[in-house]
Amino acid sequence: MKHILSFLLLSFFICENTLSRDMSASGDETANALRGLPEFMERGMRDWGIPGMAVAVVKDGKIDYSRGFGVRKLGGGEAVDEHTIFGMASLTKAMTAAALGMMVDEGKLQWDDRVRDHLPWFTLSDPWVSEHVTVRDLLSHRVGIGRLTGNRLRFMPDRDPETIMSHVRHMPFEQSFRSGYVYSNVMYMVAGQVLEAVSGVPWDVFIRERIFEPLDMRNASTSITQLTDTCNAAWPHQEIRGEVQIIPRRNFDNVGPSASVNASVYEMAKWMKMQLGDPGKFGDQRIVSEESVLETHQPVQVFRSDDPLTSPLTGYGMGWGLQNYEGYRVSRHSGATDGMTTLLVLVPEQNLGVLVASNLFCNFRPAVANYILDAYLGIEREKDWHQHYFDQYLTEKEKALKRRQAIEDARKPDAPASLPLNGYTGLYRHEVYDNAEIYEGEDGQLVMQLWDDDEMIADLEHWHFDTFRAHWRNPSMREKFITFDLDAKGEVSKLNVNFTLRQVLISVGIYPADYYRIVTYEKEK
Repeated sequence: MKHILSFLLLSFFICENTLSRDMSASGDETANALRGLPEFMERGMRDWGIPGMAVAVVKDGKIDYSRGFGVRKLGGGEAVDEHTIFGMASLTKAMTAAALGMMVDEGKLQWDDRVRDHLPWFTLSDPWVSEHVTVRDLLSHRVGIGRLTGNRLRFMPDRDPETIMSHVRHMPFEQSFRSGYVYSNVMYMVAGQVLEAVSGVPWDVFIRERIFEPLDMRNASTSITQLTDTCNAAWPHQEIRGEVQIIPRRNFDNVGPSASVNASVYEMAKWMKMQLGDPGKFGDQRIVSEESVLETHQPVQVFRSDDPLTSPLTGYGMGWGLQNYEGYRVSRHSGATDGMTTLLVLVPEQNLGVLVASNLFCNFRPAVANYILDAYLGIEREKDWHQHYFDQYLTEKEKALKRRQAIEDARKPDAPASLPLNGYTGLYRHEVYDNAEIYEGEDGQLVMQLWDDDEMIADLEHWHFDTFRAHWRNPSMREKFITFDLDAKGEVSKLNVNFTLRQVLISVGIYPADYYRIVTYEKEK
């Protein structure tokens, strides 16, 4: 990570004048509260190896602070500023919820409308649940259908939502309907389809016309296809085998309502302003009713606590996590996609909002947010938030590396495959995950491709017996294990693919993982 230090220091120097303007404009109180923030950011970014970050603070209806730190792209000289575009990831969910709130305001929708009232084709594996899922269920993660491919949101990218749901209808429930919280990006995809059905325009057009334009978010977008090499946009990065690397941007527009908004922290500060003060209002313009905004912050899910008699209530509304910070009720949401991470925290009682964006998948964001919250709320403590989270990370990393090494130590390198490589080739199908093709590459090694997608190609390394380790050609996706089953004739009958839904630590790799799904494809004869 040391090789990016010179770029970080350069960009801190470049941005020094911007910081002075921000602080003088926001008054002595803010200047005193955040005087130590640049040093805090520099130390944290150096330790974590973060190329670039940006921060915005809204207080009492004003953008009190906004600026960038570091560089947009490792090895480049372009500094991050308050107008640099980052992938907002799952902060998109609250915008989708607000958009549906506008339809409630217009009488075209009710929160507890059944999805089938607007999308007759919506079907899940349980007929009764299919009839009773509501818009509120979609937005609060209580349907029971979980992740398909984890934070790697690319799932059948060339298929439309209705086609995707024709596959998802076969997916088993992780929990019973409305019995608990099961985070689901695909259900937000369905919510976007509900929005289109009742508004008459696609989700991305609606977000642009009804949220971006009235909030004067001129450079915000709903797809990476709208970002060009000349844009003031951050590039995603990831730590891979101990080195921070630039990774490709990936398109996941078909589940866009869950995570595809791109914007700067300065633009997102306007979104925070609309959520605070007089909720739903921006300047003199009413964007969405106060009632609808407040409804998205109402708890739908309430989470268990270690001590239910004394612990503050925590839960989830519609696009918002609901928590407590030092006695203050807060609404918050984090976001994480390929190489982009975000965290937004609202403290309505103090008319305060904080947004942190980073172009590296890491956990420095809550340290920054907590530092700023403490400064504004007047909380003095000895705890060093950066060191607290960084020490946690180092401990977790050491444990994850040991678990990974144990998996690799269990390998039996002298155990040969049962068949010659061409015995494993063919087309395999699954009712949810559709098609996987195994073929011989030009170098004579096996290759796996999912969904006929040129970005979902992995080279197979023989591990032992009939197990292979798949190395994705997109390095950010890392690797996964696949295993072939043989029938009584000694021929391949099935392909088992281990989809990691949430790895223990992405910097260590896709494995080890405690949340995964093994998908069994049947070989076509």
